[in-house]
Amino acid sequence: MAITKRKLGNSGLEIAPIVLGGNVFGWTADEATSFRLLDAFVAAGFDALDTADVYSKWVSGNRGGESETIIGKWLKRSEKRQRVIIATKVGSEMDPGKKGLSKGYILAAVEDSLQRLHTDYIDLYQSHVDDSDTPLEETLEAYALLIQQGKVRAIGASNYTAERLKEALEISEKKRLPKFASLQPHYNLYERAGFEAELAPLCLREKIGVIPYFSLASGFLAGKYRSEADLAKRARGTFVKKYLDERGFRILDALDQVAKAHGATPTRVALAWLLAQPSVTAPIASVTNLDQLHELLGAADLQLDSESLGKLNQASAYAAGAGAAH
Repeated sequence: MAITKRKLGNSGLEIAPIVLGGNVFGWTADEATSFRLLDAFVAAGFDALDTADVYSKWVSGNRGGESETIIGKWLKRSEKRQRVIIATKVGSEMDPGKKGLSKGYILAAVEDSLQRLHTDYIDLYQSHVDDSDTPLEETLEAYALLIQQGKVRAIGASNYTAERLKEALEISEKKRLPKFASLQPHYNLYERAGFEAELAPLCLREKIGVIPYFSLASGFLAGKYRSEADLAKRARGTFVKKYLDERGFRILDALDQVAKAHGATPTRVALAWLLAQPSVTAPIASVTNLDQLHELLGAADLQLDSESLGKLNQASAYAAGAGAAH
């Protein structure tokens, strides 16, 4: 399959159309599995890896940094640093008092990430969550310094509201500071309102690359969960329960129909729908085995016709104002 790369906003970076999510490394994918997935992902012509310093602190016995550490070991072993785009994040709580986007904290946290990743630069460094206690200007000044030092190539925001993202862009413009080149929002065929209402038009207008997370709604859009009984034995079951409603089943039905028409799977169709959205650069999705990985990557060359897109849009339509940020 010939991979057509896409520009990530005005970052100067170009990435293949599927980003591999590193949140499972050191959680539901052990080191050996993670290495196999990374090898296969790059061998297939893909290049963008998304992680965060805090992954996967939520797992019993973990402290955070596990995902970056695994990626770092793989980079060292495979010598493939030049072939991948590494995106990581800062700001989520690593330890009591170790969080946020103050200049001092970012400058310390980046050194930890660089060390774990066995690299001297990060391609895309992202604010993981907005920090209302730190002025946006201070955060952007820290990033300016890191770009100047060659430790970071481009910066992005994750989980920002349209209002805060717009404010950050205005400050960058006014103070001649680096601009957020990408946004990582929660966006998929089920979770549409929060992104589409205000963020999507802003990203299109400002040429901001969009790399949505939870692209498959924690596996729901893969069609793995069709009843409460399916949730019981899965690590992500608790995340999925909220999707088992009338709208959720309507979306699954449309995914099944479109998948059948294209000789594809619901996973590939759900990702192809995201890739067809004008604001989206590349969806992020995570996998725990090679079969899932190949299925995921198959979405990159699935072109949905307007009838299929219309069917999916109609099934996933939401009431105006639903899910809008308050």
